[in-house]
Amino acid sequence: MKTRLDMDKIAEGLGAERRGKVKAGNGYFGAMQLLADVEARFRVPAGGGRPTDPRWSERRLLPLAPKTLKRLEQLSAKARERGVNVGPMQLAAVLLERTAEQLSEEGAEKLLAAKRRASR
Repeated sequence: MKTRLDMDKIAEGLGAERRGKVKAGNGYFGAMQLLADVEARFRVPAGGGRPTDPRWSERRLLPLAPKTLKRLEQLSAKARERGVNVGPMQLAAVLLERTAEQLSEEGAEKLLAAKRRASR
């Protein structure tokens, strides 16, 4: 098991001040941030098996287009090449959580308004 870094202690040792999280966007740095997020959150269950986020308690079915599932499979295969054991649907769950956290109330309203206009 990897030891967790104490970022406050590191910042203090460097004479720095922590001011919050830095969010990476798309591209290489976004992908690396996603992998770091998976590595930091996932733990192997006590009974063994694939690592998962211990905070996940809800299980739901999520319908996907074949194209989306194929892309998630490609991304999880790339993550495994880098030593991060993550399945396609686990990756989907992390992406869904990150997007839901980043979407403001105003952004959600705009998204719903656009959907309502398109369905008319």
